[in-house]
Order: sequence, then C-alpha cells, then structure tokens
Amino acid sequence: MIVIKMGGASGVNLDWVMGDVAAQVKAGQKMVVVHGGSGETNAISEQLGHPPRFVTSPSGYTSRYTDRTTLEIFAMVTSGKINTLLVEKLQSLGVNAFGLSGVDGRLMVAKRKEAIRIVENGRQRMLRDDYTGKIEEVNSKLLMMLLDDGYTPVIAPLAISPEGVALNVDADRAAAMVAGAVKAEQLIILSNVPGLMRNFPDESSVIAYIDKAKVERSLEFAEGRMKKKVLGASEALGLGVSKVVFADGRVENPVANALAGQGTVIS
Repeated sequence: MIVIKMGGASGVNLDWVMGDVAAQVKAGQKMVVVHGGSGETNAISEQLGHPPRFVTSPSGYTSRYTDRTTLEIFAMVTSGKINTLLVEKLQSLGVNAFGLSGVDGRLMVAKRKEAIRIVENGRQRMLRDDYTGKIEEVNSKLLMMLLDDGYTPVIAPLAISPEGVALNVDADRAAAMVAGAVKAEQLIILSNVPGLMRNFPDESSVIAYIDKAKVERSLEFAEGRMKKKVLGASEALGLGVSKVVFADGRVENPVANALAGQGTVIS
C-alpha cells in the first residue's frame, strides 16, 4: 500500500503524476492519492474578489486563514474542480478512481480550531471564525472497502468536525493520517522541488537520506511549505509508516523515481 500526496503548487505535472499512478495501479499496487489545491484556490479567490490571506503561527508555520467564504471557495476548487479532473485523468488511463473529500462518509474527522494564535507585525494575537481543523480520525474501513473493491481513492483536503461542520485541513498532514490509517508502507510527497534542501533554493543541496529518529531536526532546513511536509512526515512515521519520500513532481515517472529512492528518503 502506497499513499501519494500531490502538491497543489504550480509546477507539478499532473499528467506525469497521474500517468505514473495509473502504471503502478495496473501493475497491482494499491494506492491512495491525496491532493492539495493551494495554487488554484489562490487564483480563483483573486478572481472572485476574495483574495487569500496567509497567517504565521508563533512556531513559524504558515497557513491559509479560512473564513466561511474562503472555505466555500476552497471546497469548490479542491473537491469540485481539481478532484474531478484528477479522477477524470485516471479514468481515461483505465484506472477506476473514486473521488471524495474527508467530508464524505466522515472519511476524515477533525477538531475545529475556532481561534488561532498568529504573529502579525511582530505581535501575537488571536484570530477567530477560522474554519480549519486538525484531523483526529480517519475512516480506514471506508478506504479499505473501496480499495478491496478495486477503486483507487482520490481525496480532497476537507474534513468534517464532530458537529458536522466542513473544515479546511492541511493536505500533507491529511496524507500522513491516511497513510497511517491504511497501514501504508510508504508515503510519497510530490511537490515542485526535488526534495528537502539543506540550502534552499539550491537544488544541488537536496538531502538524500534522513534517519527517522532525526526527522524533526530537519525542520531547521525546511523553508515555507516544506515545514508542514516535514511535520507530516514525522506524524506518518509515528503512525507506523515505514518510509516517507519527498520527491519531484515536475519530472517524468515521479512515483517510480521516488520508489527508487530519488529525492529525500526518511526511514
């Protein structure tokens, strides 16, 4: 079992990623795909006159501030457009993909962060009415039922609260939780960089291997969104996933490359 997390930033080649996923599935490999949608959401939010807002936590993590309007745009883009087009691509390649978000069948249940602490202009303050959450439970029974029936699940990064409120969740950490729930051997995180770089953005400084016991130390090298990816990797390893690979989604055969150890391997 392998979980593929495909980033939503510009540069990732969706055709090459989906083509490689299809080849792996046809070869008998069970896979779950989790995708993002940040770049597309940003563009459409601007077009709709509700530009994205990003905030930084006291610990240095950057995330999207999600008011209700932003949540609805995020759902429209990720669960609507992106998820449907990825499923369409896999179907055209002969893979019986099944698109869903964490809201469907309570696939991912998350605790809502009704107020978040942020740093703004050098000062800490609380930001309320946020529709984001931290996943606490994954409906592994639903995923295994789909997989056992020959479907390839494609999951959009939305979750549901215990009270039934839809929430935006971090796609990297969602992929980590899914990987743990289905007892995946590997979690492959594809993005628009070749791996974790010691000296960002110098692509020749990619770190080839990190011992899982030292993964959190690598946060000192992580820049921007890579911080969340490292955090997701740490969570996946803690849930029993044997190996996490940060790999390049801009190249041909990205999944096969990652399986061959190209990128940053954490195990």
